[in-house]
Amino acid sequence: MCRSIHTLHNFEPAATDEEVHAAALQYVRKIAGTTKPSKANQEAFDRAVHEIEHITQHLLNDLVAAVPPKNREVEAEKARARAVRSGRYGVPAA
Repeated sequence: MCRSIHTLHNFEPAATDEEVHAAALQYVRKIAGTTKPSKANQEAFDRAVHEIEHITQHLLNDLVAAVPPKNREVEAEKARARAVRSGRYGVPAA
């Protein structure tokens, strides 16, 4: 369930609001043990996502990197190549 949470720090371009929200949502889903909360829990679920999203953005703003930022496209290509080599995925269509 948390496989879609990716490192967001020290990338160029910086993480978008949507990426921070997606990470917060995945975290809350994992902790809550559900991808779709009941109506009774929806407000608490949404509040937790909002608060975690907010504090995550603060964390990203406050972190200091000792190395230059990584290029998102280069790192994504490396990840795709690792996935293909591992046998998890076939060769992508050209």
